[in-house]
Amino acid sequence: MGTDNRSVEVLIQGLPLWTGEVAINPLEGGITNHNYLVTDGNNKFVVRLGADIPVHQIKRFNEIAASKAAHEAGLSPAIRHHQAGVLVMDYIPGAALSEEQVREPETLTKVISLVKRCHRDVPGFLRGASVVFWVFHVVRDYAATLRDGSSTHIKRLPALLQQAELLEKAAGPFDIVFGHNDLLPANILDDGNRLWLIDWEYGGFNSPLFDLGGLASNNGLDEPAERWMLEQYFDRSPDSDLWRRYSAMKCASLLRETMWSMVSEIHSNIDFDYSVYTAENLQRYEQSFSHFQQL
Repeated sequence: MGTDNRSVEVLIQGLPLWTGEVAINPLEGGITNHNYLVTDGNNKFVVRLGADIPVHQIKRFNEIAASKAAHEAGLSPAIRHHQAGVLVMDYIPGAALSEEQVREPETLTKVISLVKRCHRDVPGFLRGASVVFWVFHVVRDYAATLRDGSSTHIKRLPALLQQAELLEKAAGPFDIVFGHNDLLPANILDDGNRLWLIDWEYGGFNSPLFDLGGLASNNGLDEPAERWMLEQYFDRSPDSDLWRRYSAMKCASLLRETMWSMVSEIHSNIDFDYSVYTAENLQRYEQSFSHFQQL
């Protein structure tokens, strides 16, 4: 075992919640943190290792508060322990959804219900300071980070920022809810009986249209499915105004994911091909923005 792995093993074994000998196995996935499945007797836990990530505006105090509130709201597994750089939660014996599964009408209905419960119920259980996740601020901050880091994408920034300004104006007026703000299929688990929403790094107050746009863009929903999603969420068919505001925020969610990856290219030490991820999301963003301009 390498030095880093030995350090991780020592750290995890030394956590104060174990009652017996533990077995530690790395979990696949996760392009921001390192995750491990830990078995302690008959009990299983997920251990997430990760400090604050200033370039992505990730603050672990906020992740912990959001995770606890989401558990109290019945959406997420219980947090069993946390300390600097470490978060331990119950293991959910299920599998992450795939994009194809999210697109299935029966599953999408359940996902929309999960998102509505997040928006409606989590604020009632939040304690302490919380944050606002404003995608347009995130995009502007990412642009500054990319300039500071001499990114290869600097020449793209003026056009992207101009587009972001247009999208911000088009997406209002805004309602505010508590959003998950990272609705990748990997963050929705199915245990065979129900769905769970995990990974609250980006949790914060936001427009509901950001989560809905992210859900659509991250899972390849087509326009009929998007319109049906909006109808289910708002209990009414989307008129042209809502559709345009939603489309603007969907573009913003894709732009944020693209620039997140651009920043990760120069700042992350996770073994992941961010350049490919950037190219994929940039193409999706450009297609979405082109469609938005035609509205």
